[in-house]
Amino acid sequence: MRVGAQELAVALDGPAQGEPLLLIMGLGLQLTSWPIELVQQLAAAGFRVIRYDHRDIGLSSSCDHLGRPRLAQAFWRHAFHLPLQPPYTLAELADDAAGLIAALGLEAAQVAGISMGGMVAQHLARRHPQRVRGLNLWMTSPGGRLLPPPRADVLRLLLSRPDRAGYQAYGERFFQAIGSPAYPSDPAELRARVAHNLARSFRPQATARQLIAIAADGDRRPWLRQLQRPVQVLHGLADPLLPIAHGRALAKALPQAQLTEIPGWGHDLPAALHPMLVEAVQRAAA
Repeated sequence: MRVGAQELAVALDGPAQGEPLLLIMGLGLQLTSWPIELVQQLAAAGFRVIRYDHRDIGLSSSCDHLGRPRLAQAFWRHAFHLPLQPPYTLAELADDAAGLIAALGLEAAQVAGISMGGMVAQHLARRHPQRVRGLNLWMTSPGGRLLPPPRADVLRLLLSRPDRAGYQAYGERFFQAIGSPAYPSDPAELRARVAHNLARSFRPQATARQLIAIAADGDRRPWLRQLQRPVQVLHGLADPLLPIAHGRALAKALPQAQLTEIPGWGHDLPAALHPMLVEAVQRAAA
């Protein structure tokens, strides 16, 4: 679907006349990374579920014309508090989301964003408040240098860039590392999921560009305090990528946030928690 200068891959599920729900995926991940069981449960609850690939990801428009991202240079500039010039910004990704809602002929939608997608959703609510009905922010962050970093092994994996031949093994290691200790992934299911997404698209430079966009975005709390709307904030107590302090800081910054802390939840979408996620969307839509 054409949205501004971008061509975005989109998938629609659920009743055509259902309440629109825009799902915003996280760093480097495709619309197929949303578990189909969760999508089906949301559709069964009456939502018209909208999934899409961010620009530069999956089957959406490539941004390789912006050049090879210098991730190591960006990492050190960020470490020394030097300004960053990302190839594109999280605010631009939020504009894509708002444009998609409009391109679908909708006035507004319920919104659920996870991880980086939750950061994009924050910008969407700020820049295009008329496009957002209910807001769900799951395992995400308000940004800020004083918040705790990822666990060391997760950070090493996050910053590594395997080639296509090595990505299957890398993907399995990474998703095992960030998974939920209380809800471990089935190894065969995880292997199949990584293989399916790898066969659909492999764009490691896009992931690096998104990492730079996250680093360049800074602390959103000064303007998050101005968002006067109910927000469902969900975060796992066992999240090794964005520790629970991120979720607590986010909820504290939002005047009307409801924070739910989930024991044993890491940084994934285990099947056992799908009913809870559906209920959160329903609360936000009420």
